[in-house]
Amino acid sequence: MTTTGVLLADDQALLRAGFAMVIDSQPDMQVLAQAGDGQQALEAVATHAPDVVLMDIRMPVLDGLEATRRLTSGAAGRAAPKIIVLTTFDTDEYAVEALRAGASGFLLKDVQPEILLDSIRTVTTGGAVIAPTTTRRLLDSTLLSGAGRRLPTAAQRAKLDSLTAREAEILQEMATGDSNGEIARRLFLSEATVKTHVGHVLTKLEVRDRVQAVVFAYDSGLVGD
Repeated sequence: MTTTGVLLADDQALLRAGFAMVIDSQPDMQVLAQAGDGQQALEAVATHAPDVVLMDIRMPVLDGLEATRRLTSGAAGRAAPKIIVLTTFDTDEYAVEALRAGASGFLLKDVQPEILLDSIRTVTTGGAVIAPTTTRRLLDSTLLSGAGRRLPTAAQRAKLDSLTAREAEILQEMATGDSNGEIARRLFLSEATVKTHVGHVLTKLEVRDRVQAVVFAYDSGLVGD
């Protein structure tokens, strides 16, 4: 059995301890290290090479947003782990910037244990963590608050124009945060067909996962009105 290595980066020791207990209870996961700030997180990634980092946004020394940027840009000097940002939601508007920086999703800090574990497994296999209600609310409140973000740039328009009508529809459905199965049922398609369309959307938009596609959809003005 392959074991997923996890790094916990949060300045709250009690929260790290709680997450560590949940993660280490699983036969396919192991907490490799913990960090109390973003700089420690970068150093721990270099030392332990985790598969997944649970990254708090607001930390001393170096915040989680900048740490995420450095990891996903390759500035840390190695292949980037998958990053799930941790947010208190109502106060962490920077979570969207972390998604733009390449994070694979976000979790609320009061996440249920089973959702935490499912999320780690999801990003490990190349998926993205999108919680329908919280994602929509966070994106609406943050991305749509900027008046200048509602019209696509020329580059964004070219990518949108490359989508077929069905692919554009699938992208709009992805922005709800629903799974392929839920989208398939709503559009009366097979789940395999939806998965194929999702793959085409990611390729044409030149994004690596569903979260990045959703951020693109909001940034370009395709959804959110």
